Amino acid sequence: MSAIADLTLYEILDERFQTGRCANGDARLDRLYDDCRWAEGPLYLPAWRQLVWSDIPNDRMLRWDEATGAVSVFRSPAGHSNGNTLDREGRLITCEQGNRRVTRTEPDGSLTVIADRFDGKRLNSPNDAVVRSDGSIWFSDPDFGITNDYEGHRATSEIGACNLYRADPSTGEVRMVADGFLGPNGLVFSSDESELYAADTRAGHIRAFKVTDDGALTDDRVFTTCPGVDNIRFDDEGRLWAAAMENGVRCYAADGTLIGRLRVPEPVSNIAFGGAKNNRLFITATTSLYSLVMSVTGLPRVL
Repeated sequence: MSAIADLTLYEILDERFQTGRCANGDARLDRLYDDCRWAEGPLYLPAWRQLVWSDIPNDRMLRWDEATGAVSVFRSPAGHSNGNTLDREGRLITCEQGNRRVTRTEPDGSLTVIADRFDGKRLNSPNDAVVRSDGSIWFSDPDFGITNDYEGHRATSEIGACNLYRADPSTGEVRMVADGFLGPNGLVFSSDESELYAADTRAGHIRAFKVTDDGALTDDRVFTTCPGVDNIRFDDEGRLWAAAMENGVRCYAADGTLIGRLRVPEPVSNIAFGGAKNNRLFITATTSLYSLVMSVTGLPRVL
């Protein structure tokens, strides 16, 4: 591990970033690993005190151990995996860009395919996933993994569009819940699951939807503009944090106002809260994995 000390880490753009104690954490970033080609999909596993993440072009998933700082290969090949999350039983859900599917890792290490087709057609390249309290798995499906061979396998889209989907793990039904995206990417539910937020990387904005009782999305609106946005996460006070490539990690108030930023020395792909108190922000940025112990806390981890 190395410390990135020569960096003005916090950029305060609105007094709410300061009064909300967003800039009161570590004064430096810790670089935990720096030998990836393109790192994404960080996920903290509290039961193991470990973080797993994806190194997409190298077709592998890596694992960082919090107790020892050691990094090892978690899975290789990994289907050019991208986003990772946990289901309600603590099982790993992974978006495999190269295999064009969403999978679940079972306790014995075997893989169960959650979704690989919609309406009989192969998915493009699933990117990010979130799990609702009813067990349904929601995922984005851009074409990032089929446009070239760097992060997947070049192919023609069978669906012909980039959409959001909802998978029912009991019935296997895959339903389209939102369309009209240029490049759908990171997803996150609000704390009460009444809203779903979705990043559109190519459009440079974050959309918000109301979630109905039957799992449909309504009241589509643009929550905020965010150039370079990739994935997004909420803290427990309702602020939305966005990984935004060359724009670092951006922080938005509940009204969509950009109130502050974390400066990172490489383009930022993804972020995830973790650690014992869920206040350690893990950042994947180009070749590296960084972390920062913060004075804000991510949404509670609920299984």
